Amino acid sequence: MNWKKENIFITGGDGFIGAWLAKAFTERGANVIILVRNLEKEFTYKVFNLEDKTTQVQGDLADTQLLERVLRDYSISSCFHLAAQSIVGIADQSPVPTFESNIRGTWNLLEACRNMNTLKRIIVASTDKAYGQQKKLPYTEKSPLLGLYPYHASKACEDIIAQSYSFSYRLPIVITRNANTYGPGDLNFSRIVPDAIRCVLQGKEFVTRSDGTPERDYMYVEDAVDAYITVAEQIDKKGVKGEAFNFGTGKAVSVTYLFKKIAQLCGKPDLEPKILGTAKNELDRQYLATDKARQLLGWKQSYSLEQGLRRTIEWYRDYLKIKG
Repeated sequence: MNWKKENIFITGGDGFIGAWLAKAFTERGANVIILVRNLEKEFTYKVFNLEDKTTQVQGDLADTQLLERVLRDYSISSCFHLAAQSIVGIADQSPVPTFESNIRGTWNLLEACRNMNTLKRIIVASTDKAYGQQKKLPYTEKSPLLGLYPYHASKACEDIIAQSYSFSYRLPIVITRNANTYGPGDLNFSRIVPDAIRCVLQGKEFVTRSDGTPERDYMYVEDAVDAYITVAEQIDKKGVKGEAFNFGTGKAVSVTYLFKKIAQLCGKPDLEPKILGTAKNELDRQYLATDKARQLLGWKQSYSLEQGLRRTIEWYRDYLKIKG
């Protein structure tokens, strides 16, 4: 598909993955509009020098009139809904704002989309967390959505709302359920990968609230961006519209393994994490089956964990030098 001059709206474009997606589309010649809540903060899109390459609209998902105006005035053809309160710890402490952002924000956007005839594709970013605790792994798209903790529940609700709008109003929606995503440019150092890399590079102790054993599927950000673009380009293919797709590596690694791999790649293999074992609302093991995406969309990951971490570490090495 030729994305040149396509008008693309990205909610969460001021976030880590949203900025990578905006970058990819600007490189393809698209007109990219991103929704930004605070224009003053340091965001990934600013670090990537996207301020002059994208149009930033200040506001949030609570403002339905603003969303309608953006979709109408910019004749948006493709909408990528990535905005969310995505930090599990914050969600546990403040469930109501998380529900407001992730659930109400989704129905506000989809309601704004409902009467816009320019829209050809709407990609809603759910997550593997929506599946919650399952007896059988890996998660497949047929696994029930059992997310119960605040963040997990909010994403399960978002997922179901997107399914409802697709089924009830025939909106051109596809839902993505992605694994944990890491990579260059993630400025949220409460996440394990940027925090671990920063600690190792700066000679600080890395502390994990978990007991080190929870296992997760970690996907490199450029694979995630490729997943979004792939599913958007193939939305009119039979069996795609209205569906959900898992994207990940199909492998799970523990927190301790991940830290040790980062330490090794940073040239400090003898470092050990400080394990608190105080984390609550943690699932023991999560990883995704990606057969559906591979068979129907031809998608597969391009980066191994080691390849992705090497690229990520090099970026943070340069970034932290600049920041002093």
